[in-house]
Amino acid sequence: MPQVTRVSRYGFVNGYLVEEDDGLTLIDTLLPRSGKVVLAKAEELGRPIVRIALTHAHTDHVGALDELAAQIPDAEVSISARDARFLAGDKALDPEEEQLSKLHGSFSRRNTKPGRLLAAGDRVGSLEVIAAPGHSPGHVAFLDTRDRTLYCGDAYSTLGGVATSAKPNPRFPLVGWGTWHRATELESARALRALDPARLAPGHGQVVEAPGSAMDEAIAKVS
Repeated sequence: MPQVTRVSRYGFVNGYLVEEDDGLTLIDTLLPRSGKVVLAKAEELGRPIVRIALTHAHTDHVGALDELAAQIPDAEVSISARDARFLAGDKALDPEEEQLSKLHGSFSRRNTKPGRLLAAGDRVGSLEVIAAPGHSPGHVAFLDTRDRTLYCGDAYSTLGGVATSAKPNPRFPLVGWGTWHRATELESARALRALDPARLAPGHGQVVEAPGSAMDEAIAKVS
């Protein structure tokens, strides 16, 4: 079974290195100036990073993208087609999105252009792309089809307990504060729960084994 390798900055911002036959897939690049931490962890594993897959375009998830892309230029960079616009510096919302809510969270332009634009059902190595909008309009999660680890980005966090980002968790409210549209995020949280993941690997907090009941409780607190 693949190993779940968390890469963390300051104990509360996560990326993940997912082992594949041809190397590593990096899920999210953490905060700016995190490249050395990521590359050191990859060196510990003794494998090259061949793919960078982004859950969404908030700064704490794409911060080190340019730094890493410069050092591993052959790595494929992928993000949803919708959030790729934020990555390019376009913060405009589509008319139907504007009717739902204003944009929240920190978006910062990156010079690196993704080589691949993701849609639900695509595969990134062994990872299935799962649409999970709400925290951002184009937020996605990744389900490892080998062991059913769900790399959920900011759809859920586990700092201060498992919570959805549809409502700020008093113990760690930052994720909830950055959510674009809470009702859409709650729908995505339910859809991710329906996948019945074996473990939950969030952008903030520890990996949780057998998270089903905790995800149910998190949804119930918002519903």
